[in-house]
Amino acid sequence: MARRIGPAKIKQYSLEFKLEAVQLSGQPGVLIKDVAESLCIHPFMLSKWRKQVRDGDLAGDIAPLPTQEASELQRLRELEKQFKRLQMEHDLLKKAIRFASERKMKSLPSSRQTGKPTRSR
Repeated sequence: MARRIGPAKIKQYSLEFKLEAVQLSGQPGVLIKDVAESLCIHPFMLSKWRKQVRDGDLAGDIAPLPTQEASELQRLRELEKQFKRLQMEHDLLKKAIRFASERKMKSLPSSRQTGKPTRSR
C-alpha cells in the first residue's frame, strides 16, 4: 500500500456552507450529530463552527429556518429512527425463519433413518 508523501490535504469549506450548517444545527429538536452526518462532516467540526459563531469569529447573518423546513427536518429524523427499527425487526425475523427452518430440517426423518429405500431415476 502506497504511503502519502507530504502533508495531508485538508478540505476547505466556504463561509456560506459553515453558516448554513450552524443554522441547521441551531434548530429546535435537531441534533448536531444528525446535521453533521447529513453534511458528511465530523460533529466536532460543526461544534467548532458553532463556537466560532458564538464568539463572533465566524461572521454572517444566521436567520432561523422557516418553520416548514424545521418541521421537515424533525419528520426526517423520526422517519430515520423508524427505518432503523424496521431494519432491526426485519433482520430478527429473517434469523427466526432461518432458525425455524433449520430446526424443521433436523427434526424431519430422513430416508436412512426410516429404512425406506429412496427413489432413484
